Amino acid sequence: MRKILAFLVAALIFVGCSNKSAPEYNKSDIYWYQKMIYYVSNENLDKADEYFTSLQSEHFASPLLKEATLIMAQAHMDNEEYLMAKYYLDLFIKRYADEQDIEFAKYLKIKASFLGFKSINRDQKLLQDTIKESREFKQTYPNSEFVPLVDTILTKLYLAQYVLYENIADLYEKRGKIKAAKIYRSKIKNFWMKKDEIYVPKNWYDYLINW
Repeated sequence: MRKILAFLVAALIFVGCSNKSAPEYNKSDIYWYQKMIYYVSNENLDKADEYFTSLQSEHFASPLLKEATLIMAQAHMDNEEYLMAKYYLDLFIKRYADEQDIEFAKYLKIKASFLGFKSINRDQKLLQDTIKESREFKQTYPNSEFVPLVDTILTKLYLAQYVLYENIADLYEKRGKIKAAKIYRSKIKNFWMKKDEIYVPKNWYDYLINW
């Protein structure tokens, strides 16, 4: 009798564990969407990503995907996961956005790139790319409501670029590479501020965000 009871208990535990780990599929788009929203609201973005993928895979033409993609982009931005945010924004622009949506999404991409800076020395390419994207945004959308925000970002990026080039030039001079130093100083020759007029904190992230 004890052996039978032990077997039944083990079987129930096995079934329970199997149900918990059983894969979900062939669900409605609203099911996947609601699951995604649930995990976003609980700040479990790994699970939210999984449910978004299921929504996209099983319902490629669902009208819910447009909103879901933007929600995931914003959620990752709020969680300071800027590469993932840009992934969703690229997806949004490519597949779901109309012209007005594209303008907003491109602004969010610039913001995500800006907030993604961690080290001015390691992120030099990101710095250049974000300056380029900001300029292109202003050229493409000169009357956009986001232009003042992009201008603020661009000003901080220019300041960072100036100090970076000054530091590189100083380093080349210390190593006796005068020609290389002159190249970098020529890039900032006509900058509207000088290095001694710019306060440079030790933490570059704080400098970019809070300056």
